[in-house]
Amino acid sequence: MVGITDVARHAGVAVSTVSYVLSGKRPISPATRNRVLDSIAALGYQRPASGRSHTLGLAVRVDDGAHRPLLAEFMLSASVAARRHHCNILLLTDHADHGVPDAALLDGLILMDIGIRDPRLETVRGLPVPTVLIGLPHDPAGLVCVDLDFRAAGGLCVDHLADLGHREVILLGAPETAYRRRAGFAVRTVAGALDRAAARGVRLTHRSVEGDWDSTAGTLTRVLQERPDATALIVQNEAATPHIAPLLRSLGRALPEDMSLVVVGSDAVATAGAPQLTSISVPAAVLAERAVELLRQLLDGRSTDSGGASPTLLEPELTVRASSGPPRPS
Repeated sequence: MVGITDVARHAGVAVSTVSYVLSGKRPISPATRNRVLDSIAALGYQRPASGRSHTLGLAVRVDDGAHRPLLAEFMLSASVAARRHHCNILLLTDHADHGVPDAALLDGLILMDIGIRDPRLETVRGLPVPTVLIGLPHDPAGLVCVDLDFRAAGGLCVDHLADLGHREVILLGAPETAYRRRAGFAVRTVAGALDRAAARGVRLTHRSVEGDWDSTAGTLTRVLQERPDATALIVQNEAATPHIAPLLRSLGRALPEDMSLVVVGSDAVATAGAPQLTSISVPAAVLAERAVELLRQLLDGRSTDSGGASPTLLEPELTVRASSGPPRPS
């Protein structure tokens, strides 16, 4: 059996250097790290499972430039859940060339922010370690997935507003980059909202928004000029959400008397200002904990079928707060 000493000899480094590459406890130069990883792959070295904690990779996307409180909640919740299962979390943020992390460093992987047709998934299917996705691709065959049912979330937002009597609704969504890469959370929410709007006789106008004050103000002003009869907004953009109420006030529209507002995102963002916002919460803690639990089951052999089960989709729940109400009588 290949041991850590064999890897060190093959790579021409000290045994402690190999240990640091595997544990991540000390920084190692990229050239040395790559040499060690090449030796691990060439020799087929696998770390012994006994006597150590499992290391679970949490791969997150941080290149959209958006303010993402949910991302911090996912990371913290995954770390807490991992410790409960006697595991460590290694945060991974490098997605260059649509790549996935070095499996040699990990016992399992949680991959977040999945695209509808994510180029990383073919690589994931061939990894020698179990992987759980937080997200839902177009073809989940052979993959373990858990996510909020974002299509249902979009429909639930429309149903709430339609039940209140709104017939002209604007959806301000994620930044344009999210739609270009077909991010599942963004694409599925819009699809669900459009389908439900057609069924309910609601005219729905969708616009992407970058999220900073100036771009949010410009997008909101333009779309209200295009749709002056709009009486409700759906917002799925955490960076833009805090700007909506003050921007509407500057345009002479009050919440909820002149414009109702429903948001999809973090409860912390929805409840941070006044008025508090009607929202569908993205249950980051539940999703992270479920992903860690599924991964631990795979590692323990309690689940041997990594791709036969249907994706786990959590049903969205809408919390009514002060930002939504019936439109003014014509």
